[in-house]
Amino acid sequence: MIRALVFDFDGLILDTETPLLISWREVYEEAGLRIDERRWAATLGVSADPPEAYVALEEHLGHPVDRTGLWKRHNERERAILATQDALPGVREILREAQQRGLRLAVASSSDRTWVGSLLEEKGLLASFDAVVCMDDVARTKPAPDLYLEALSRLDVTPSEAVAFEDSEHGVAAAVAAGLFCVAVPNQVTQHLDFSQADLLIGRLDEIPLSAVLAAAQHEVPGRPAASNGGPE
Repeated sequence: MIRALVFDFDGLILDTETPLLISWREVYEEAGLRIDERRWAATLGVSADPPEAYVALEEHLGHPVDRTGLWKRHNERERAILATQDALPGVREILREAQQRGLRLAVASSSDRTWVGSLLEEKGLLASFDAVVCMDDVARTKPAPDLYLEALSRLDVTPSEAVAFEDSEHGVAAAVAAGLFCVAVPNQVTQHLDFSQADLLIGRLDEIPLSAVLAAAQHEVPGRPAASNGGPE
């Protein structure tokens, strides 16, 4: 019996990844550097502020950059874009139906609590979740399973009783390592990644009924071993 749903945040609940790409593309263009979008997408899921973005710029320029100043610049640009956006298609609907079914809900995000909590509250979604687990709460972020294992603990459910929803390759790896049935929902930034580890691949959260996801999960999950806290990096 599936008792809980666990959602990634960036790129799954709210499209933070397109604003992130836009903000960094503007920085790169000023420096005469072009973003390789496939390489960029492969960095997502580990952190809301990929260190690889700074490294690539420093390698191109041949000297260190003001990382604090760049973070402030791209963060402000992201926030301005996000202020005009709602949750991604299907998010509000799946949360509402899950609550009607009595399912417990959690967020498992590699971003920090300030970022995730403030945006969930801004969009009126924070109260929907029984637990919000962020990078501040674990030793390792995705693709390690720690975030999912902590979310399961807080929800008081086993891996076979939960479904994960992810938009990144690292996120899928984390959910699978923790033993959850994983639904991959790629967005425009991550659509070129390899989602072969996912149990189910859909284009958006409202593409198929939640009942179909639950039926598939209840059929597939019981045979999958769950990782311990000492799982793979």
